[in-house]
Amino acid sequence: MTERYEYVPHHLLRRRVRDVASGTEGVLMAVINENVSDSAHHHWMELAYIRAASGLEFTTAVGNVEPAPDGGSPPASRSA
Repeated sequence: MTERYEYVPHHLLRRRVRDVASGTEGVLMAVINENVSDSAHHHWMELAYIRAASGLEFTTAVGNVEPAPDGGSPPASRSA
């Protein structure tokens, strides 16, 4: 496989989650299986992309993701 990433389904997508490593909460935007190696030897990891309340996204290992204490409900929709 020459691709450097592939999207992975996850039951918490678009739900509020918590990164247990940092304690930061946000919305799980994507889980991607990425080749994180910068050498000829491939090293694949499943990374979770979480959007924090600031709007910035950060990554963490997918194993660090758990539902937020509010039960992982979807974010409230904003009305214009």
